Amino acid sequence: MNGHLLSEPECYDLLNRYDIRVPDYCLSESVGEALSSAEKIGYPVVLKIVSPDISHKSDVGGVVTGISSPEELESEYESLLIRINKRIPDAEISGVLVSEHVEEGPEVIIGGKLDSVFGRVITFGTGGTLVELIKDISVRLLPVDRTGISEMIDKTKISAIIGGYRGGEEYDRSALEEIIADAARMFLENEDIISFDINPLILHSNGAVAVDARIIISDEKIPADTPASTPPLLSAPEKFTSPQSIAVIGASSSPGKLGYYLMHNLLPFSGDIYPVNPRGGSILGKEVFKNISDIPVIPDWAVIVVPAKSVPQVMRDAGEKGIKSAVIISAGFKEAGYEGAKLEEEVVSIAKEYGIRFAGPNCLGIMLPYEGINATFGQKMPKPGPVAFISQSGAIITAAADRGIVGNTGLSTVISVGNQADLNFSDYLGMLLKDCRTKAAVFYIEGLKPGREFTEMAGKHAKELPVIVLKAGKTEMAKKAAMSHTGSLAGSYEIYKEAFREAGIINAFSLSSAFSVAGLLASEGWPKGRRAVVVTSGGGFAVLSADFAGENGITLIPLPERMKEELDKFMPEGWSGQNPVDIIGDAGAERYARALDILIRYQDFWDIAFVAASPVTSIDPIKLAKEIVRFSKQTGKMVVGCMISGESMQPGISILNENHIPNFAELYDAFKAVGLALEAGEGAGIFDE
Repeated sequence: MNGHLLSEPECYDLLNRYDIRVPDYCLSESVGEALSSAEKIGYPVVLKIVSPDISHKSDVGGVVTGISSPEELESEYESLLIRINKRIPDAEISGVLVSEHVEEGPEVIIGGKLDSVFGRVITFGTGGTLVELIKDISVRLLPVDRTGISEMIDKTKISAIIGGYRGGEEYDRSALEEIIADAARMFLENEDIISFDINPLILHSNGAVAVDARIIISDEKIPADTPASTPPLLSAPEKFTSPQSIAVIGASSSPGKLGYYLMHNLLPFSGDIYPVNPRGGSILGKEVFKNISDIPVIPDWAVIVVPAKSVPQVMRDAGEKGIKSAVIISAGFKEAGYEGAKLEEEVVSIAKEYGIRFAGPNCLGIMLPYEGINATFGQKMPKPGPVAFISQSGAIITAAADRGIVGNTGLSTVISVGNQADLNFSDYLGMLLKDCRTKAAVFYIEGLKPGREFTEMAGKHAKELPVIVLKAGKTEMAKKAAMSHTGSLAGSYEIYKEAFREAGIINAFSLSSAFSVAGLLASEGWPKGRRAVVVTSGGGFAVLSADFAGENGITLIPLPERMKEELDKFMPEGWSGQNPVDIIGDAGAERYARALDILIRYQDFWDIAFVAASPVTSIDPIKLAKEIVRFSKQTGKMVVGCMISGESMQPGISILNENHIPNFAELYDAFKAVGLALEAGEGAGIFDE
């Protein structure tokens, strides 16, 4: 998308139309005109070079401030032109802007950019020449209301200065909020703007002035709702996630070929399998059909693993047969370059002609553990469970299918999305929302299009289906217009984070953390608030719990007097009487049980209970686990198990797993998982309901 920079006078004119105050100014083409302009404006004045070839004027010495007399202006005017000609000799000079010298004050930046995934976003933060070094910035997707604008200001460090840091002068926050709202309106209403910076906006105790601005416009208009897409023309068939029959096109009897691995992995499937290969014969005891048309029924799925150049004809044959769902594992499409992209377009066209919805191409395949379907060439299939996993990486799926990463939670659906030529992340999320066995969903995402469709769907249904995303590409340099500060400040990952926050999507920091949070929410549901109680027999764990709670936005509530009185009846003399409730190192399952009984009776006072224990001789891990299970069943709150150990606590951990109660082997991981859930739940407004 090509764009060009408006001149500063044009920027000032546009800001004026939206009631954003700018300095008095005049554009001069000679020193004489500059002197006349300064006389009208009044000294002191500022000189700024005006050139379509110079975006950051200060960086090249193109700004002179505090000029207080005609003699000084005449000297500085000539010096300015000589300096610019020396540094950028080929720059086209449109003139020199003479503007009012604005009284000093805190400098902030207001910016906007058109993001390729989420559309128009607005930024706010500390401004000035060091803006990209300081990077004190917050981001919001547009449109944004006044509450969102206020939160955006609060998120920055400069908000403390605006409010009068340590008894200092307070600045006009109300005017600042109004200017941000006006800038957002300008960006939404002018569909040719692709990026803008107001930097610096100088704050005063009464109002603010936009001293400098850069606005980049496109030759075409980009509607405000771009790039959100329209809904797909066809919804995915219901049998897409519950096939009763599968055709494998490209099935092979040769070990080492993908067609063989697919057939081998599908053998446990209780439905019908129809291998297709022009050679005929049999594969792993299954009759092979030479053509799709020879299959006696219409299969629910066509799993395709033939060379890329053969896929269009296979899709046409599948369409003629009446097949409505396909999984294209074959590679060699747009990921392979121009010719592959053309081939992919042909496949999409054929699919639309016949009403086929398909996953891929260039994907690992699909696993449906409840149905015993492993339509991939991966080695393992996880056990059935309440968490779905949708991934842009096939390699990560094969790693996650190993119980060492997924843990004992189990998976309901595993889909490798591949190139997403047809079905995309939003489509798969829609499928999961209809699956009563899926209680939480993990997405591994490298790039997301259309972004708003996905986040809006996730946000609308956040309470019923928690979504956890592991976003790759955090350090990728965002594509930006070279003339824009905002382009570099509002990088793609920052915008993803903000979009996820607004939707209540949990932004995980690792694959294991993603599945930990997913397992927790699939088992316990969203926490109903931040109030937590910790019960532990380890003094060290009690101290660490207090630290970890504070780090993760979890509130350890003071114990009500009535609770303390009941605990006093059986606790050893000298116990702390505080939360975390340290029931002392000699505690067995019985003392845990009595403490948990009190929490059951007083569950109106808390939202989350952490039960932590380590292997000591006084604790029978099986009995303790059974008490935690009983405790969980008698409360409607979040119960988090922290049986911390390896081998010696395993019998108890197995009981928690069997009863779908999450256990964390590391105390910090437990608090981090709950903290991520709380942060996302707040973004989705779950605690407000």
